[in-house]
Amino acid sequence: MPRYVAFFGSINVGGNRLTMADLRAAFEAEGFANVETVVASGNVLFDFPGRPTAGLEEKLGLMMRDRFGMDSAVCVRDRDEVAAAIADNPFAGMNADKIVHTHFLIGQPDPEQFAVLIADQAARGPEKLARGDRALYIDFGESGADSRLTGAFMEKRLGFRGTARNMRSLARILAKMDETAA
Repeated sequence: MPRYVAFFGSINVGGNRLTMADLRAAFEAEGFANVETVVASGNVLFDFPGRPTAGLEEKLGLMMRDRFGMDSAVCVRDRDEVAAAIADNPFAGMNADKIVHTHFLIGQPDPEQFAVLIADQAARGPEKLARGDRALYIDFGESGADSRLTGAFMEKRLGFRGTARNMRSLARILAKMDETAA
């Protein structure tokens, strides 16, 4: 059975408080197997019979609204997509792993949308951006905490919601996926 990870946006930030135990229980109630969380920020590993990740994103988005009243961006990737999000990030190894991120997107922005994002961001801060497969690669420069490159800013220009994970977290998630598969 395929192994997936669901990346939830805005979990345990702002007013969206949710225990990982409650999130795991919701997954199990929906029929997902071998459910486990990695870090308390909305990373859920699970097994489920083969299905396009877009269908899983929709299913999990509905689950979050129905069970918890949260409208969270949900990006689902399989093991190979997580590995590619690390390997394809052109900023990996060029800055600290906590500063370099992959911002997973629910859809694929076209080159024109990405060009608008680049142009609008240029005067706002030092971030470097690259377009990936249903993802943006971001080097936040010195600190992501002080960045004005927000999810809302990106969503307005790209037309897709998403959620970011730094390279350190992605490496942990991939290792956990490989460990579980072994």
